[in-house]
Amino acid sequence: MNSYKFMCNKDCKYFPCHKVDNLEDFNCMFCYCPLYMLDDKCGGNFRYTSEGIKDCSNCTIPHLKDIGYDYVQKKIKDIIKIIRENHSS
Repeated sequence: MNSYKFMCNKDCKYFPCHKVDNLEDFNCMFCYCPLYMLDDKCGGNFRYTSEGIKDCSNCTIPHLKDIGYDYVQKKIKDIIKIIRENHSS
């Protein structure tokens, strides 16, 4: 796996930030989810709290070793589109 696609930081005091079966495959590359702003179009396993805050604690997509990086990169195109639309109006 290319080092720009995977990084596991076992020294982080929050590691792992999600419950997973295999810690060796936990990808810390996206320590925060860059897809958060996509709201319900991120494709992850999230819920909204009673206060209306998006809770992504049950989502591991960005942290999956084999698909997380590529998944995020594909969704980044959606973020770019939203930003362009907001700046063109």
